[in-house]
Amino acid sequence: MRIVRGALLQATWTGDKESMIEKHLDYLARAAKEGAEVMCFQELFYSPYFCQVQNPEFYSWAEPIPEGPTTRLMQEAAKEHGMVLIAPMFEEEAPGIYYNTAAVIDADGAYLGKYRKTHIPHLTGFWEKFYFRPGNLGYPVFDTAVGKVGVYICYDRHFPEGARVLGLNGAEIVFIPSATSRGLSQHLWRIEQTSHAIANGYFVGTINRVGKEEEFGPNDYYGQSYFCTPRGEFVGEVGDAYKEELIVRDLDLDLIREVRNTWQFYRDRRPETYGQIVAP
Repeated sequence: MRIVRGALLQATWTGDKESMIEKHLDYLARAAKEGAEVMCFQELFYSPYFCQVQNPEFYSWAEPIPEGPTTRLMQEAAKEHGMVLIAPMFEEEAPGIYYNTAAVIDADGAYLGKYRKTHIPHLTGFWEKFYFRPGNLGYPVFDTAVGKVGVYICYDRHFPEGARVLGLNGAEIVFIPSATSRGLSQHLWRIEQTSHAIANGYFVGTINRVGKEEEFGPNDYYGQSYFCTPRGEFVGEVGDAYKEELIVRDLDLDLIREVRNTWQFYRDRRPETYGQIVAP
């Protein structure tokens, strides 16, 4: 059996960047002690979800990736613990050019690359176009020490097309870090990511922030982070809806072949008939 132990962290906002980074490093060490081999942090992990408001002061949260200090620190931590790490951050490519990005770091501390959030929402409480350009790196899949890893970020999950491309690009585990608040779309949380796993025959690890960040707006993040199998089944319990929690689960990657040999969705695709869905 090809078992990979994965970890997710749904965390509350501490009030400042430095303590938020320290919190995540502490949990990374704890996950390593529990045998985790790969871990993903939540969307914009070291900051609040500042997109609840439109304020140019928050551009100062951005850093270059991989040249910035937080990426380098995460590389050192990944190497220290021998863990693959997905670290979602606010990226500055150049002055005035920003992305919502996840850095992917291998277990030896090597920076493998990054995924930039492709679909950018702009509505009350989620004013992301004020901060981020749409991602322009496509849907990369990274060959890591634990297998082939892809990333999709928050609002991306509403779009099945990118989730399919990640599968076509060879992803075995797709991590979906998020900042999602209670309300209209909450019931989708247990539907969309499990649907991506089923349709594409891969594992999904999805994280949601938890708690309120009242100085930035009224959003109340509902946690409930989880791993699911290529059958869409939860691996263990879903995370708490109100409390910070580290989730560590064993993922049997041999199940990918078993599921794909049963549900032949890739074999039976008809891409030559799908042109309408990508027409402008």
